[in-house]
This record gives sequence, C-alpha cells and structure tokens, in this order.
Amino acid sequence: MDNIKFRKIKKEVRILGIDDGPFDFKKDKKAIIIGVMFRGGSFIDGVMKSETDVDGKDITQTIIDMMKKTRHKDLRVIMLGGITYAGFNIADIKQIFNETHIPVIVVVRKFPNFEKIRNALKNFTDFEERWKLIEGTGKPKKVKVKSVDGRQGFVYIQKCGINLSDAKEIVKISTTRGLMPEPIRIAHIIASGIVLGESHGDA
Repeated sequence: MDNIKFRKIKKEVRILGIDDGPFDFKKDKKAIIIGVMFRGGSFIDGVMKSETDVDGKDITQTIIDMMKKTRHKDLRVIMLGGITYAGFNIADIKQIFNETHIPVIVVVRKFPNFEKIRNALKNFTDFEERWKLIEGTGKPKKVKVKSVDGRQGFVYIQKCGINLSDAKEIVKISTTRGLMPEPIRIAHIIASGIVLGESHGDA
C-alpha cells in the first residue's frame, strides 16, 4: 500500500499514541497497553486500555484490534513509543499500516543500540523472525523538537505509510509540553500511573 498523502497537516491532527506500562519480567505474563487519542499536542479525546504478552508476539494484533474497536474514526496517525513492548514483543508497523490504512510513526528518545538488541534476541528460538521485524522497520531518523517552554532536543523516528517530511512535521506539531510527542508522553504517564499507583509528569 502506498504512503498516505497529507494535503495539509492540521495542528489538531488526530493521533493515537500507544505505550506500555512497567512490568516484572520474573512475575508478570502480561503488560498493560494504553492508547491515547490526541489532537496534535493539545487535547485528549479519549483513552483505551489493553494488554499484551511479556516477550510474546501479539502486540501487532493488539494494536490493530485497538484501532478496530475505537469509536474515533477520524484518527490520522498511529504513534508508537518504540517497536518493542513488554520486553521483546515486537510491533510489525508494516502489517499495522496494511490492515488499518493508518500511517505509523515510531518515536524514541535515543538511537537504538541494535547490537545489544540483536544479542538479546538470540535468547529466543525464533531469533531470526524477531530480528527481521527490527530490520524491516528501517533506520531511525533524527528529528529536532521543541517544547512550548523553549526546551529543545532530539528524538528518533521510524515510519510506515507516510513520507519522512510529513512524519517529522507531525512529530514536531505534537511535541509541546515535553521533548516527546504528547500522545506518547501521556500514554506513558497513564500506563505508569495505573501500574504503580502514581507517575511523574515528565515522561
């Protein structure tokens, strides 16, 4: 499927930001997944809750199901706080885009240590399959972001179903209160608060 063409990217572009909550590798079989519907970097329109298997292989379908179940039918972008959830449950962003027809943007604070990730994945019997998903997401691109209080920094993005310039613009529009896009930042805060009972504002 070809990239979605944005004729004009509005400041209140509808985004579903998804992140996971803390979990215990030794005890937990599931991790909480929170989706936050956001208008750009300004307003929350709704919150969704799901869960995924720790070190499992169901996060891709979990995200697709969240999109199918939501009553918000005007979402334009799915924004992920990384492609690995609940340990090494790896999201296939190409499959997510192909099944939802919604562009996917992955945003992380630091450039991933792919050598470390590859070595960790060797502990899995399906190492090659998982590593192929990592490689297929593409090389992260650096994006300069700025918060409303003047702080500046960089994030790294990967994307599917959207051209790089549009992806960068959406990331910049939605980064307002911190140095991560609000849909992901708030999803992380909510997920952490549910699991730990309290979370800090600067996610």
